[in-house]
Amino acid sequence: MTPLELVGWAVIAAMHVVGVAMLLALVRLLRGPSLPDRILALDTLFVSAIAQLVLFGMHLGTAVYFEAALVIAMLGFVGTVVLSKFVLRRDIVE
Repeated sequence: MTPLELVGWAVIAAMHVVGVAMLLALVRLLRGPSLPDRILALDTLFVSAIAQLVLFGMHLGTAVYFEAALVIAMLGFVGTVVLSKFVLRRDIVE
């Protein structure tokens, strides 16, 4: 087995591990006992989606997925900040 094949298998294994992490975060998002738990689960889903896109881009050897990961990272950050401010104020953020 060449080092390039080994990296390919490692990327595929990492994609599976990140997929399991996404499923567990989705369970926490749906069944979370409190609102802060659900916000953290949503943030974890964003981070896992970014990791999945980066790994998929590595698997295919294209840079398009890296750009999509950057967009999702920005949206995830803004979403987490807005939801956190909503929890603190209990009012709609303008």
